Amino acid sequence: MHPLLTTVHRTIRRYGLIQPGTRVAVALSGGADSVALVHVLRELAENNSGGFHVVGVCHLNHRLRAADSDEDEAFCRALAARLSLPIEVESVDARALARDAAVSVEHAAHDAREAFFVRAAERLNAGAVAVAHTRNDQAETFLLRLLRGAGPRGLGGMHPKSGTVIRPFIEASREEVRNFLRDRGVEHREDASNADVGIPRNRIRHELIPFLEARFSPGIVEVLDREATIARDDAEFLDAAAAAVARRVAVRHPDRVEIAIRPLLDEPPAVVRRVLRDAQRFASGGKFVGFEAVQAVLAFAVSNFTEPATSKRAKAGPLDLPGHRVHRLGETLVLTRRVGRSVARPADPHFCYGLDVPGAVNVPEAACAISAEPQTVPSGESVGATWPLVGRGDEVVVEGRDLARPLVVRSREAGDAFRPLGFRGRKTLQDFFVDAKVQREKRGRIPIVVDAEGRIIWVAGLSVSEDFRVTDRTKAVVILKRRPA
Repeated sequence: MHPLLTTVHRTIRRYGLIQPGTRVAVALSGGADSVALVHVLRELAENNSGGFHVVGVCHLNHRLRAADSDEDEAFCRALAARLSLPIEVESVDARALARDAAVSVEHAAHDAREAFFVRAAERLNAGAVAVAHTRNDQAETFLLRLLRGAGPRGLGGMHPKSGTVIRPFIEASREEVRNFLRDRGVEHREDASNADVGIPRNRIRHELIPFLEARFSPGIVEVLDREATIARDDAEFLDAAAAAVARRVAVRHPDRVEIAIRPLLDEPPAVVRRVLRDAQRFASGGKFVGFEAVQAVLAFAVSNFTEPATSKRAKAGPLDLPGHRVHRLGETLVLTRRVGRSVARPADPHFCYGLDVPGAVNVPEAACAISAEPQTVPSGESVGATWPLVGRGDEVVVEGRDLARPLVVRSREAGDAFRPLGFRGRKTLQDFFVDAKVQREKRGRIPIVVDAEGRIIWVAGLSVSEDFRVTDRTKAVVILKRRPA
């Protein structure tokens, strides 16, 4: 077996990327990495190394390189034909999307790809979409985010598995991939834009990493990849710790968050910052909250904070920040929404609570409690024989292995979308509520359970997400319940 196949087979097993019987689609750009990925996964599938099936490839033409983009598409179509694989192709104008959304072209192209993968997987009836990010891509992502000031969650880089997207090459180097193509005599396309050092990622790839390799460490890619793994694990631990502290020191109301200052400041700074950031995001209606804004609230909390407090009724502030305002009332921080004169205050309550697994959380805005209980399917039995499988109601069973924890119970947010149980396509939450005939005034009070990656798992009482539907192969589940408070 070629060394690259050995590496990929080990990665698939280590992270449980592909379960036996899974139908896999491969994202194909025509470049070296994606072409190699198609060949590697087909070879592993044909050797029955994992018992999965490669059922097709998908190519998105971003229209960024004029005739070259069309030639990439033609190359991918020809390769799929040679391999006797179905191909799904779509075309978008990434620059126009970027202008319309007021984001970078890279950001717009990324979002377009993510949406395309969902559609392509549905048409190919695939349970996973494999993308060809390598260990070198992970190292570049780490440095790019480090230079932009990201914390541990951002430095954690790309996960081996994110929903239905899997990264079988994440432990393989770019050199291993090139060696495979050379050994197999496989042709591929070269994207000229990859040499453009005006693009930050390319500048890191062609200038910064070679400099670090030559002047500091020949193994810098492996070092950065390891740091990303450590940061990812640390972020998951700290987020869970912060959620537990928030349940003790913070109280969320429909129009504000109240935080007890003294017990908050007893916690480690890394936890304090996370509690404040999450409270600020809630108070501002989901706006981005940067390090400086968090530090401003922390400084405000400790300024003139005496022991004992001179007056429980003493007020201080306010501190105005993007989207929210912070007051201090005695030993309590109070965070509220800032609403411009021309903007009406939303009628819906806004809530967001961490939910451990196992665990439970009260949601006063919805007059209920949500609980999550992990269970293992008894050996030799099916999920359906052990628990009732329903899509609606106050108790549901969902696939537990792929949930990114801790979970979050929150109110709806603009742009929410998911795949309702039994549906092939994604649907906005707004359209789902309309189709389900949910009264407008009740929509904002329905708890939405999402995982740590923001994926909707359950619209409480109405539908489980198709992405977390249990199957005959399910071995671990999470039981979600809604009970009156």
